Amino acid sequence: MCNTDESTSQSTIKKGKPAWLKKRLPLGGDYQRVTRLLSEANLKTVCQEANCPNMFECFSKNTSTFMILGSECTRHCQFCNVTSKSPLPVDSEEPMRVAKATKKLGLRYVVVTSVTRDDLPDGGAAHFSAVIKAVKDVLTSPGEIQPPRVEVLIPDFQGDINALEIVVHAKPDVINHNIETVASLYGKARPEAEYQRSLDLLKNTKILDPSMPVKSGIMVGLGETMVQLEQTMQDLFDHGCEILTIGQYLQPSRQHLKVKKYYPPEEFKEMEIFARQIGFKRVA
Repeated sequence: MCNTDESTSQSTIKKGKPAWLKKRLPLGGDYQRVTRLLSEANLKTVCQEANCPNMFECFSKNTSTFMILGSECTRHCQFCNVTSKSPLPVDSEEPMRVAKATKKLGLRYVVVTSVTRDDLPDGGAAHFSAVIKAVKDVLTSPGEIQPPRVEVLIPDFQGDINALEIVVHAKPDVINHNIETVASLYGKARPEAEYQRSLDLLKNTKILDPSMPVKSGIMVGLGETMVQLEQTMQDLFDHGCEILTIGQYLQPSRQHLKVKKYYPPEEFKEMEIFARQIGFKRVA
């Protein structure tokens, strides 16, 4: 178990981001090409909308995460930079645009996510299904060895198992739903979400398709303890999650939750060791 030194963490935060979080931005040709193609296709990426600090690195490696169903979210998570307001109608042409952009970019692994659309009866599940099928259909053509692998990062669909079933039956290669933080911080960080509902979504995914790889992610740095993180990892594993990502929370603006701690690389390593010990197949 990791020990935390609160005085050291607060001192580090006051001085700004630690050196291990800083990197040179790769603004090369691939980055420019990806941004141009996305703009031409009228597509959004979660990288851009959430102001992700890894955006430049991913774009330079010819990788991106498509964000479907618009850029306006119906929820108000206090860590997220995506706009919260009444969303626009669903764009029926978006699935084909995502598929064509995937082909132009030459992607072999596609990640598709969305804002949360509590205004839609199925939470956007049918649209996810349409995107998955479009990507696989367009890229399964003469001369293609195999279609790209498609990972979907889905919202909780307000616990609607019928909506989840629509996505599962579309046969993505990975279903991801981020737990985001520990149970005790949900009221502050995710006021419209429920910790147990997210766990149940992961469990139900595995029930609907036992062969489906199930993935989730945790942010650290919001004030959680290591004991709470270990309990969250155990909860995820007990509910069928096999793949885990753990990332440092970075405050998008002054209006969002403050960073309580920057975790050093050695503590991330300790978290990885714990996750692997309890049975996770992959940890990043």
